[in-house]
Amino acid sequence: MSTAVTTEPLVAGLFHVAVKTNNIEATVAFYTRILGLRNGFRPDFGYPGAWLYVPIAGGPAILHIYAGGPALGAEGRAPAGTAAIDHVSLACRGYRGFVERFRAAGLDWREFLVPGTTLWQLFVYDPSGVQCELTFEGAGEDGPPPDMSPGRAYVAGATFFDPATYPRLG
Repeated sequence: MSTAVTTEPLVAGLFHVAVKTNNIEATVAFYTRILGLRNGFRPDFGYPGAWLYVPIAGGPAILHIYAGGPALGAEGRAPAGTAAIDHVSLACRGYRGFVERFRAAGLDWREFLVPGTTLWQLFVYDPSGVQCELTFEGAGEDGPPPDMSPGRAYVAGATFFDPATYPRLG
């Protein structure tokens, strides 16, 4: 008799997202100072990078950032933007606190109320042009719902990334 355990293949969750960057200092600053992730242990792969963790005890490293070496494309620079991946979504709380962080850092953002749900969203770009969606359970948030006025409401497919606003983060 065999004692081998057979398991059905399945996806059990998202392990991490990897972001290439040409400005590791600004990118790490964005994800730690603005979004509040924690910079932690990263194995020495022989090129610059950072592993950013969920800031709770035992929180996983959900974002891997790397520069140089394998991050560089044929032109010798890391690509920018999200390309075929439209955005990275993070489950969050503290909607108003994030808006204040964006404002204090001089970053532009967009707001959205997901139709037919209680989900609130904020959209912001990292220094490499990766669009981040922060999703909140609106029923647990203080204050008014997202601002859906023209110029502040998120519009799918419309970019508002301005790379000139990001060098000051590094």
